[in-house]
Amino acid sequence: MSGPGDAGIPLLKRHGARVLIAGGGGTGAALAWDLALRGLDVVLAERGEFTSGTTGRHHGQLHCGARYAVGDRSVARECMAETLILRRIIPQAIEYNGGVFVALTDDEAEYADTFLSACLESGIPAREHPPAVARSWEPAINPAAKRTVWVPDGTIDAYRLPLSFLAGAAGLGARLWSFTELESVELSSGRAVSATLRGPDGKRHAESFDALVNAAGAWAGQVGKLAGLDIGITPAPGAMVAVRGRLSDMVVSRLAPPGDGDIIVPQRGLSIIGSTQSRAESPDGILPRPEDVAFLLSRADELVPGFSSAPVHAAWAAARPLAGRAATDAEGRAISRDFQVLDHAADGVRGMFTLIGGKATVLRAMAEKAADAVCAHLGIAEPCRTAELRLPSWRRMFPGMEGRARL
Repeated sequence: MSGPGDAGIPLLKRHGARVLIAGGGGTGAALAWDLALRGLDVVLAERGEFTSGTTGRHHGQLHCGARYAVGDRSVARECMAETLILRRIIPQAIEYNGGVFVALTDDEAEYADTFLSACLESGIPAREHPPAVARSWEPAINPAAKRTVWVPDGTIDAYRLPLSFLAGAAGLGARLWSFTELESVELSSGRAVSATLRGPDGKRHAESFDALVNAAGAWAGQVGKLAGLDIGITPAPGAMVAVRGRLSDMVVSRLAPPGDGDIIVPQRGLSIIGSTQSRAESPDGILPRPEDVAFLLSRADELVPGFSSAPVHAAWAAARPLAGRAATDAEGRAISRDFQVLDHAADGVRGMFTLIGGKATVLRAMAEKAADAVCAHLGIAEPCRTAELRLPSWRRMFPGMEGRARL
């Protein structure tokens, strides 16, 4: 594979069209790389530090799709496909350590047949092994396990992954601004044409564009309001707890329909149990509740006995950007984990698009669909190449570390 600047990448045709991306999390970063590869002039504005929203607060699971296979085969297939692509284009940010689903009750043991069938129908190479065999690979598993299923899960470095996309975009001339807030969107004859941005020094400036993409995740509703749009999104907070020590080397999940406290993810020298789910009016200022922490530690002990005895390193919460509206927690849990690219021309605002839903594993696919929509709007015929080209190191974002990115 080749990287930016290598002879393997054909010279870009510069199109001159400018796209403003609101949001510097994983999806915005992947979109900046995709659009820059297609020869567009890219400006990205993030109101905080890059990845400081939901992207930097998820537990970092690389979902093969097994968790979603029973409820949504389409989402499961997409996760499996994107897992393989990410492993190929950015191995430096992926730990492909595998996962094991563990049945601890008779009901869960019975559910295993449905689970296995759904995984195989979704193209996920799940395999059942006797619990004794599974414990030979992962001794941390509860000895009381009744059935165990191996799946190709892994872990994502939630910081290095998006930073690699940003480094690639910067290397192609994208302008990336952190601590820069989008304050207003100006319309002309029903078309979004410019925005007012406030930088870290408090100064404001107008940025004109040919297209605006709202990639603000759980904050997408707030960005939409700047253009007079009512975007159907549910910020759904989830709490997580990290303890010190790598208690398992594999991702350990509960073999049951998706619920709270059913995944343990190893991250370097930590182990993370997640998560819970509730609803919030705003994704800002979300903190884990003490009862959530106690619940998660208790649930973790069921999967990996002794988990709660390890020193707690941190507890935090992040808001999922669920695509749709939910009046209750149960309704929020039922919302699909699929994503949507909204073209707001249908709402009377041409040239503005919003990305909602999805998850970290499919950030590249989300960016591809959004970039396709932007290019179609601009009349630009350039294919997506992000599934083919290996990304540069995240270190290129910083002076003196594998080169220097333009910021």
